[in-house]
Amino acid sequence: MGDVAVGARSGHDGEEHRGRPAESAVPAADSAVTSGSDSGAAEDDSVTGEHPTADDQGPGGTTRTPKKPRSFWKELPILIGIALVLALLIKTFLVQAFSIPSDSMQNTLQQGDRVLVDKLTPWFGSEPERGEVVVFHDPGNWLRGEPTPDPNALQTFLSWIGLMPSVEEKDLIKRVIGVGGDTVECNGTGPLKVNGKALNEPYVFPGNTPCSNDDQGGQFKVKVPQGYIWVMGDHRQNSRDSRYNQGEKYHGMVPVKEVVGRAIVKAWPIDRWGTLPVPDTFEQPGLGDQQAAAGLPAAPQGLALAGVVPVVWWRRRKQ
Repeated sequence: MGDVAVGARSGHDGEEHRGRPAESAVPAADSAVTSGSDSGAAEDDSVTGEHPTADDQGPGGTTRTPKKPRSFWKELPILIGIALVLALLIKTFLVQAFSIPSDSMQNTLQQGDRVLVDKLTPWFGSEPERGEVVVFHDPGNWLRGEPTPDPNALQTFLSWIGLMPSVEEKDLIKRVIGVGGDTVECNGTGPLKVNGKALNEPYVFPGNTPCSNDDQGGQFKVKVPQGYIWVMGDHRQNSRDSRYNQGEKYHGMVPVKEVVGRAIVKAWPIDRWGTLPVPDTFEQPGLGDQQAAAGLPAAPQGLALAGVVPVVWWRRRKQ
């Protein structure tokens, strides 16, 4: 390779180098490839590597000192900071962990279980559906009389980054029974009916009846307004849900805007890990008929508008 480079520079067979050591021609060729210098010092530096090359020199020929890799212990705080920021973003926009504080959702959920709640889909306009287990903010003093835990500093920090549920926020977890437009009713001990369709509820706590035969709210027939949901616990005789809060601000309904998200996974303890799918009973045909009927009054208005538009267009064309 050195001979080829020399030949390319000189254009003949070494007449100009007569009398010089043969070895000197080789460094000259290598110098032409690497640094572009014809000086003997540059040739020696290029070959031996004992001195810094042009790439290692700063302005004015000063030697550039290579940077030492940062110590792991100096990088650790940066990595922790990045992890905390990511955890905070995930908690705020994607998924958050919640702890089950009571037995109102047995046996689907046990007290002390940890669930992961999907907070992403509501950002895209998704609303709760029948059969989903949802977490929501207390809509109207449902938790009155319940003691508020006093968290320590570690619990506060872990809840802030989403690794533990917040003990300060007043949140509840129940199953969605009715959505906007639905009629939900309980007579006697059941079955629970939605839009006239009886629900087969295998998730109800063993020994409980689907409806509670009492005068405190266990017997009801309600129409769920648009933008609200009707919720009930799976442990029917041990759940202060929509039935027993009909005297509150929203008459037992939960505004959709107060829903944090849908519980999708039982994450802890590990031996109870599992998903929380919508039961098949909410997929039965005709369950949404009443809700569809509630939207019929708007149909004549739409037909009238559809009929007016061509008439207005024809009149404007004629003028």
